[in-house]
Amino acid sequence: MRAVIAEMPRRWLAEHKASEAAQWDEVWNGVLHMPPMPNRLHQRFERDLLIHLQTHWGDPRGCQVDQQVNLTTPEDEGDWVHNYRIPDLVLLTPDRFHIDRGEYMAGAPLVVVEVRSPRDETDEKFPFYAGLGVPEVWVFDRDTKAPALHTLIGPTYQPVAADADGWHRSPATGIEFRPGGPGRLTVRIGGNDATATDLPRHAPTTG
Repeated sequence: MRAVIAEMPRRWLAEHKASEAAQWDEVWNGVLHMPPMPNRLHQRFERDLLIHLQTHWGDPRGCQVDQQVNLTTPEDEGDWVHNYRIPDLVLLTPDRFHIDRGEYMAGAPLVVVEVRSPRDETDEKFPFYAGLGVPEVWVFDRDTKAPALHTLIGPTYQPVAADADGWHRSPATGIEFRPGGPGRLTVRIGGNDATATDLPRHAPTTG
């Protein structure tokens, strides 16, 4: 169910802010967006993907993979809480470390990652990411783990097609993805099969 409320009562805001779900709130140009808390499938996959990318891509290259960051624009930095999104993961190369302010990031990561859950607003975030100039957006289906990679061409994102073996290869990072077993994603780095693994690490369960 979707609802639009012109002005949230202060009591509702206070109750929501005190709840665990508030950590996923976003503000889009002054409008509060309150998505439901991600379920365990989402959280476990996101965690395992973060660990794998940091271990096999980030650490060897001196790069950074972060989770659930407040991402705003340089123009909004002075009052960033009025316009920010929260990607599931962001990938930064050293030339982009300067956007990290600790509490938030102001500017374009190399990659933003979204795990799409039912009725979320993944697609609606694309114009924000394009306006920032984020070179790539990766989207993974929460349930099937099917990958969809998008690269910024001009003002919009275009899909990255899979190769003959089913791998989607990130132009910016060399990281590759393809569907694994049921509810699993196979990941490898730069065509190196030694880095290939299926995620999540344990067989998917519901909930």
